[in-house]
Amino acid sequence: MPLKLSIVTADRTVLERDDVTRLVVPGADGQLTLLPSHAALMTSLGLGEMIAYTADGLEPIAIHGGFLQIANDEVKVLADAAEHADDINEERADEARGRAQERISTRQVPVGEGQFDTLRAQLSMQRALLRLKVRRRKHGSGAPSVRAS
Repeated sequence: MPLKLSIVTADRTVLERDDVTRLVVPGADGQLTLLPSHAALMTSLGLGEMIAYTADGLEPIAIHGGFLQIANDEVKVLADAAEHADDINEERADEARGRAQERISTRQVPVGEGQFDTLRAQLSMQRALLRLKVRRRKHGSGAPSVRAS
């Protein structure tokens, strides 16, 4: 019996499938693989790629934190944010990656009164790279790269 998967955010349902044979998720403490007949579990999610393996192939999803519950072969994901590969604009994600890279390399991330927030720029970079990875996994245009400055 395959897994039934539901991924929702506060705004929308991102994905519903009832034919998932394996699910790889970005747990807050590391990557988890869920298979049918998995023990009941509730865990927090980190920033990363979730991959649902189905008879049709792979369904990559960008997950930006949240929670996952599995019980009786039903997986429910309540994500802070989640994006299906088909919903990601590769050009916008690449532009965001470039802006974050420039801010990190030149330390031009103004916050408040002249302070610099490198962590914020690094998180923006991680989110952009995740979006590119998920989009390119689904549409086969290679892995994202970080341009040297």
